Amino acid sequence: MSTLQNKIDFAVVLRVTHANPNGDPLNGNRPRADYDGHGEITDVCIKRKLRNRLLESGKSIFVQSDDQKVDDFKSLKARADAALGKKLGSSETVKLACEQWFDVRAFGQLFAFKSDKKGKKETDSEGDSGVSIGIRGPVTIQSAFSVEPVDVSSTQITKSVSGEGDGSKRGSDTMGMKHRVDSGIYVFYGSMNPQLAERTGFSDADAETLKQLLPKLFENDESSARPAGSMEILKVIWWKHNCKSGQYSSAKVHQTLRESIQPDGGFELDELEGLKPEIIEGF
Repeated sequence: MSTLQNKIDFAVVLRVTHANPNGDPLNGNRPRADYDGHGEITDVCIKRKLRNRLLESGKSIFVQSDDQKVDDFKSLKARADAALGKKLGSSETVKLACEQWFDVRAFGQLFAFKSDKKGKKETDSEGDSGVSIGIRGPVTIQSAFSVEPVDVSSTQITKSVSGEGDGSKRGSDTMGMKHRVDSGIYVFYGSMNPQLAERTGFSDADAETLKQLLPKLFENDESSARPAGSMEILKVIWWKHNCKSGQYSSAKVHQTLRESIQPDGGFELDELEGLKPEIIEGF
C-alpha cells in the first residue's frame, strides 16, 4: 500500500449547545477559554475522540482510554511489550509500531525506556531516563477555538459519594458545581504531510478513514457534561492538493475559512486557484 501522495488540509466547524466541551481540571472543570474569552477545545481532547471513533471502527489503537479500551493491558508499556516483544527498543520499533497501531502512524508517539547503563541512576537531574524513540506523525490537529467569546453558566448541584467501609452505606450529600457553555461555534484545523507519511506508512486509505470519521467525531461521546445532541459537527472542509508539497501553505489555505466564518456557523469560502475544497455535512 502506497503512502499518502497528496498534501491534505482540513477544517471542522462544530456547534456546542448547553455542554462542557472540554473542562479544565485545574480550574474547577470549567470549560476552557483563552484570555479573550474565546472557548477552547485542546488538540489532545480532539485526538482522544478521534482515537475512540477509530477503536469503534475496528482499528488498532495504541493510546486507549480506560473506558473505551478493548484489551486488558493496564499500561502503554504492557501493550507495547505484548505487541512488539523483544523488538521493542530495537531499530525495528518505528516500522513495527506504525504497522501495528493506526494512531502511531497518524499522530506519532514517543517510546521512552529506562537506561540500562551500569552505575547510572534510573533518572538523572535532567530527567533523562535512558533511550527514547520518537515517531513524528504526519497528521497534525490544532486546538479548536470559538468564533466569538462564550458565556459560561455555572449551576450548584448536590452529589453523593459512597460512605466509609465497604461502601454499602450512602455518604452524606455534598455540594458541587457544574459548568457549561450555553452556545458557541468552534473551528479547528488540521493537515496531513506526505513527507512524514513516508516514514510512518500513513496511506491514502488511512487519510480516507479520518475523512469519514471527522463528521462523526461526537458520536458515542455522550456524558453528563456533554448530553446527546449538545455537540454537533456542522461541516468538514477538505482540501486535497495536487502534489506532495502542496499548492499553497496550510496557513493560506486555512485563512480562506478563518476570514469568512460567521457566528452562526455559516461561511463563504474564498477559493484558491486550482484548489477546490470539498464540503462535507456533519453526521
